[in-house]
Amino acid sequence: MKEEEEGGFTRLASFACDCEPFSEEDIEAIEASISNLRKKRPFSHRSPRRRRLPLSLHALQHPNAAAAASFSPSRGYSSMRLPVMKFSGEIMYSRTFDDVEKAATKLLKILEDKKREMTRIAVGFDIEWRPTFRKGVPPGKVAVMQICGDTSHCHVLHLIHSGIPRNLQLLLEDPTVLKVGAGIGGDAGKIFRDYNISVKGVEDLSFHANQKLGGGPLKWGLASLTEKLLSRQLKKPSKIRLGNWETPVLSKEQLEYAATDAFASWYLYQAIKDLPDAQEVTVKSGEVDGVPQ
Repeated sequence: MKEEEEGGFTRLASFACDCEPFSEEDIEAIEASISNLRKKRPFSHRSPRRRRLPLSLHALQHPNAAAAASFSPSRGYSSMRLPVMKFSGEIMYSRTFDDVEKAATKLLKILEDKKREMTRIAVGFDIEWRPTFRKGVPPGKVAVMQICGDTSHCHVLHLIHSGIPRNLQLLLEDPTVLKVGAGIGGDAGKIFRDYNISVKGVEDLSFHANQKLGGGPLKWGLASLTEKLLSRQLKKPSKIRLGNWETPVLSKEQLEYAATDAFASWYLYQAIKDLPDAQEVTVKSGEVDGVPQ
């Protein structure tokens, strides 16, 4: 993978993708996963109608879509056998104050353009920091922030070296831009403690999934949601996850890890946002052609 300079920040050339869009078998696998998680009653004298994936998910896997997600067909449900989830677009890496400011300016412009076409704008959002393994020693400040709003670009911001410019703060505090992620409430709390900035417009994918799937509240992680809903494996190697995110320059592996997490959050949101709530499905399951059973 080669590096290129664009607009003041480093751009990593697109990763090679030798995979294909979702096959019909993939779609059936995702539907089966969602159906198994929901413990809904079948119709009394009529077999359940086949669930259709939301249009947003079909659009993402369209063979002509630019920089489509890199998925290969799934042949089983064991997490060891599932295809790996990864981001296949361009990683925009920024580590100085000026570079992060330019990246935030670019992000704000893209989001403003999208607001003219969409009612709700969502970005996948995640952070990383250096952990501590010594008693009484607090963990490091938020060192890395990753933001992804489509299949083609993901911004990885090395905040431990740049700080948070004013325009990035405006983006974080903008309630009209939805920031989605697993456990994102905790991430927002850490950003507030470390930088005294209140992240607004957050939506936890775990809560979002429980609304859609039902069956009791569960604390979903990003990896478990990716496995259950997309039949994909989201790798979380400890040597990267618990590594040094305050290093002067992030490694290729760290950049891929960070970008994939933000992309997975955004992709999961797109996949489930149009599904009906579990309560709505339960009510409808007691009716056939509008006649209560």
